[in-house]
Amino acid sequence: MTARRPPAETARLGEAIYERDIRRQVESDHHGAIVAIDINSGDWVVADTVLGAAERLRERQPEATDVWSVRVGHRAVYSFAGSSVRSDAG
Repeated sequence: MTARRPPAETARLGEAIYERDIRRQVESDHHGAIVAIDINSGDWVVADTVLGAAERLRERQPEATDVWSVRVGHRAVYSFAGSSVRSDAG
């Protein structure tokens, strides 16, 4: 089992993996969905909820210790009166 990274490192790596490997594949068809990324393997899944994404990722990567979640097309997974980063949202 791999030791856990500090949260800031997991966030940095997760964002880098998302931008480099995943964003272009999910942005047009999965706006608002959750992507869960296993930082160690780079494996990822898409689901409608954070819990659903976490469960699907654990099925594929049961030893995952550093997982980063992203809401497709948004700055944060959860929002309080926030908005999408899509230019056509509104």
